[in-house]
Order: sequence, then C-alpha cells, then structure tokens
Amino acid sequence: MVSSVNKHLPITAKMRMADLIHLDYRLIPIIGRFGINMGFGNKNVTEICEATGIDTDFFLEIINSYHNSDYFPKDQLQNFSSQLIIQYLSNTHQFYLTIKVKEIEAMIDTLSQQVYESNGMNMELFRSFFKEYKIELERHFEKEEKEVFPYVHALEKACASQYVSPELLKKLKNEPIERYERNHGGVEEKITDLKNLIMKFLPPVKPQDLCQNLLMELFRMENDLQDHSRIEERVLVPKVKLLEKKALQIG
Repeated sequence: MVSSVNKHLPITAKMRMADLIHLDYRLIPIIGRFGINMGFGNKNVTEICEATGIDTDFFLEIINSYHNSDYFPKDQLQNFSSQLIIQYLSNTHQFYLTIKVKEIEAMIDTLSQQVYESNGMNMELFRSFFKEYKIELERHFEKEEKEVFPYVHALEKACASQYVSPELLKKLKNEPIERYERNHGGVEEKITDLKNLIMKFLPPVKPQDLCQNLLMELFRMENDLQDHSRIEERVLVPKVKLLEKKALQIG
C-alpha cells in the first residue's frame, strides 16, 4: 500500500507510476513535462519510461529532486547529456507559459469580476503587475531558448567532433556561461511581491476562496520555479563550464 511507504525514501524504477502520484500528487505536472499521459494501468516507472522513449534514470533523478528537497543529485545529473537536460528545461518553460501562467490569469480575471466595486482599482493594479511579470518571464525563457541552449548544443557538438569554429570560440571568450550565471535568477523572486500584494494590501474580496486559491497557486509556482532554477544553476551551468574548458583546449 502507498500509505506504508516512507515518503522520504527515493522513488524507484520498480514503483508503479500510479503509486508514485499517490505518494506525492505534486509530481503530476512534472510527469506531464516528460510527455507522459495518464492511463498508467499497473505499469511501473521503467515500463512507462521505456514505452515513451524516456531515459528512466534521468526521469528518476528529476522526480526525486522535486519530491524531496533534501535530495538533489547534482553529480548524477551532470552525467546526463546537455541535450537531455535542455529538453526537460525547455518542456518546463512551455508548461509555465502555456498552462500555469494562463491558469493564474484566468483566476485573476474571475476574481476581478467578483470584487467589491471599491476594490476594483486594487485588482487592476494586481492584474497589471502580473502582466508585467508574465512579460519578464517570457523574456527570460526566450533568452535561454534562443541564446543559451543553442550555445550549449554547439559546445557539446564541438567537443564531440574535436573542432571549435572561430565563431563559437569568439562567443566562448566574449560571452561565457559565467556571464549568464551572474544575470540569472529573479523571476521567482517577483512572485513574492505578487503574494505580498494579496496578503498585505488587497482589501477583503468576495468570494474569499478565489483569493485564497490564487494565493496558493502563486506559492506553488514560486516553489516550482525555485526547483527549476536550481537545476539550471547547479546542474546545467557547471556542466557547460566543463564543456567550455574542453572547447578552449581544443580551440
């Protein structure tokens, strides 16, 4: 039975996928980012991953790092190819922009239609603040998708072929990953401001449950973004630095 499982023990390849969700329902969107759909039957993690062409070991490391905040296999994750890590991060970007952000926008719209008239201005300020945050989040992801990820792909390809083009060598010297690392972060911090707007400055609204649900979704998104940034900063960036070092030696 799932209830008898120690929730602090790592999730294993032999665990049934349905039991995994019973163990921690917060993993539902994480599983979805791998392109895994519901309807598992009694299949275990390995069977589902093999059927959908997913690296089982990579899936388990990601799932366990979200399931238990004390579990973060930095060294193990760095053993996987950069492309595998980038594909997961890219899927996560799409989840935020096409699902999570739209869900929060819908909640804000619903809340705006049901607030007291005297509170309308405050809701418009909140709506405007979230709109600005959405734009910032889109720009952040776009930079990674169009600049950082292709750069990492080019580095890995260069190291594999033992040839570094003059263009890549120039970029490597002028815009190394360290530059990205210094400017990374901040998108999850802005959610704190959104939460404080609700908790500290938003007068009573009707109905209260909508406001509470919105606040809970912001907390969930904040935690998710923190985990996402942790993978980028503690796995992808160190891995790219190693690729850069190899590329410089080749070049």
